[in-house]
Amino acid sequence: MKIELLKTFLEVSRTLHFRLASESLFITQSAVSARIKLLEDELGVLLFDRRQKHLKLTPSGHRLIKHANEMIFMWQKAKQDVGVSEQQTTQLVIGSMMSIWDVILQTWLQKIHRNMADISLLTSTYSPLELRKSVLNGVLDIAFLFEPPFVEELITEKVATVPLHLVSTEPNLDIATQNLNDYVMVDYGESVNSLHMREFKNAPPAKHFMSQPRVALEYILEAGGCAYLPRQLAAEHIRSNKLYLIEDAPVYSREIYAIYLAKSHKATVINQAIQYFPEVRF
Repeated sequence: MKIELLKTFLEVSRTLHFRLASESLFITQSAVSARIKLLEDELGVLLFDRRQKHLKLTPSGHRLIKHANEMIFMWQKAKQDVGVSEQQTTQLVIGSMMSIWDVILQTWLQKIHRNMADISLLTSTYSPLELRKSVLNGVLDIAFLFEPPFVEELITEKVATVPLHLVSTEPNLDIATQNLNDYVMVDYGESVNSLHMREFKNAPPAKHFMSQPRVALEYILEAGGCAYLPRQLAAEHIRSNKLYLIEDAPVYSREIYAIYLAKSHKATVINQAIQYFPEVRF
């Protein structure tokens, strides 16, 4: 099964339109249609329901999405690993939740680039459950998440504690004057959410709920409002007076952990890379 077929399937599943998929892939619409038909013939199932006016994924199509993403990632991993072997470099496959990439991992990757010239990086984003499974299965060398699993085969190391500050697009606010009517609730997990609910029990319900800190940041910068954001993510906007700390608001925190296989043959490289986190608390 060719990887191009899976890539075409994913693009059609994203756009639900053969023409839009063809424009994104820089191939003809007929080529897209032919690839999907070939993939359906190989699998022996229909992936899209073409009977309605708008294209729709079948149950088989929905199930294929996860497998297609995994197969494409594994192919990229294999291509890179084979390619770098001739350059005497070591491939380090890293996975993380999206919100952790935004907060600390971008800077960490730059430090690895500057200090570990013999490392080739391959990164991806997963859910917490997928991160645990992918490390245990050897797909990922190292993963970053908020709540590590307690599994005997895994080593867990705390690499950072991320402070979460209440910030607003309006200056000179405090909890007494900030009624949180324009508050955006960001999901930082049950431990932070329960603290927030208890301490703000008399506040009106949040107007918006968002799972990613960066999405909430971009939203309030454009529309106005307030949200709990990682200090690292908000720092630049605080310095430029686009965001303002609500000084008397409680400060929460999330700990970030690295997990990797205890018997990983890359344990030495992983430990060296982890050392480039400057300190546990930012």
